Amino acid sequence: MTTTRRVLPGFRLSLGLVLLYLSAMVLIPLLACLVSAASLTPGQFWAAVSSPRAVAAYQLTFGASLAAAAINVVLGLLIAWVLVRYEFPLRRFFDAIVDLPFALPTAVAGLVFTDLFAPHGWYGRWLVPWGIEVNFTRGAVVLVLVFIGFPFVVRTVQPVLESIDTDQEEAAAVLGANRLQTWWLVVLPMLTPALLTGFALSFARALGEYGSVVFVSGNRPGQTEIAPVLIVGRLEAFQYAEATAIAVVLLTVSFALLILINRLQRTLQGASEA
Repeated sequence: MTTTRRVLPGFRLSLGLVLLYLSAMVLIPLLACLVSAASLTPGQFWAAVSSPRAVAAYQLTFGASLAAAAINVVLGLLIAWVLVRYEFPLRRFFDAIVDLPFALPTAVAGLVFTDLFAPHGWYGRWLVPWGIEVNFTRGAVVLVLVFIGFPFVVRTVQPVLESIDTDQEEAAAVLGANRLQTWWLVVLPMLTPALLTGFALSFARALGEYGSVVFVSGNRPGQTEIAPVLIVGRLEAFQYAEATAIAVVLLTVSFALLILINRLQRTLQGASEA
């Protein structure tokens, strides 16, 4: 009589620990948020999430996050391409700098950018005399979101670039393709799933950002106030149910966008493999 052994011993124990961790750290907090929001009547819920101040905060939050993620796709791809394909002095140093936004407290980033674009800052002393105000504008919000999000795109695209065999590019050149055609028809399709992943990660990171934005935006209701700042304001006013209602809207929209991006990524990846 032969007995079969599991390839991975301790499967039940490890699975139980994983499910327990995910439940305690993710599912239960989300459930608590929904329960708190459910304490409102439908009319109260709609009034909390559809006020002019809340709608303006949604528009800025999602608009700035999408704009920053789109910019990060371009910048992250360019940085990853240079770091992978070129050899130059201090290459490892600049490669390490990419991870700085991961380690730097976002509040510090907000303070630094506020000081840089102040009237007497390193950038502001040249821009302000020309009437270019960056601090306490929507552009400042996008700027800091680009700063905290571009490493996600770089670190997602970089290993894919390193794994691409240059033989395919050389074959395309032999067949008569120029550099632009080789890039567009050969390289870009292989990078698209990674770019979509980087976009989704950058967008998700920007959506919940608070520390850096609170310094550079000015937090003017209806103009430069983002949804996380509005949520904190509601909590400070002891309006917990209203705060969780706004959080539910953010959670629902962001979850739907992430599902859409993941589906598109799988579709493109399946098409490229076929």
